[in-house]
Amino acid sequence: MDIFVLAAAALAGFIYGITPGPGVLAVLGIGADRGRGPAMAFLAGHLAGDVVWSTLALISIVGATVIGSFIFDVLGLISGAYLFWLGWKSITIRKRTDDDVPTARVQRPLLHGLAFGLTNPKSYPVAVATLTALLSAKAGLLTFAMLPALVLATLVGGLCAYVILVGLVGIAAVRRGYRRHEVLVNRLSGIMFIGFAVHAVTNALPGLLHARRA
Repeated sequence: MDIFVLAAAALAGFIYGITPGPGVLAVLGIGADRGRGPAMAFLAGHLAGDVVWSTLALISIVGATVIGSFIFDVLGLISGAYLFWLGWKSITIRKRTDDDVPTARVQRPLLHGLAFGLTNPKSYPVAVATLTALLSAKAGLLTFAMLPALVLATLVGGLCAYVILVGLVGIAAVRRGYRRHEVLVNRLSGIMFIGFAVHAVTNALPGLLHARRA
């Protein structure tokens, strides 16, 4: 097992879990309303959805690699375009108004997190795009035999991200700072997504150009 592949999968899980989005905003809201315990319960439920979507994403990525590098390169190009679009949306985000922030009290954070994680329509494409961007350099090494280890690596990365979020969510200054600088944080995340998009496209184009000349 290539340690680089596992590290890339873990990094993808970490980025998937910690980058600002609906889940992070929900955690901040729950933490502000009810404290670290309910926020942790929400993330525990959300992690189940993360595992499901990451597993499906890895199955599609490994399947594309087994079928042929051309399919994986096409997937990499599509993923790069999607990541660039996400990055651009984050860079051009506007400041959230009070009407945009949900105020309803979450009574069952564990079940709410589970439903949130499993029904978020962006989870699968983001997982595919992030994992493709980070695994593209080692695409030729991916096999279905590695799938359990890859899923475990993404789970470890996601857990690390959630531990950091739980640690931060109970700090009042962090919550205030995030709300105050939400646009800046999202724009920095957008720059990171665009960087991964460039990486994915850079790795995909040589294979596609070679296939075209062949």
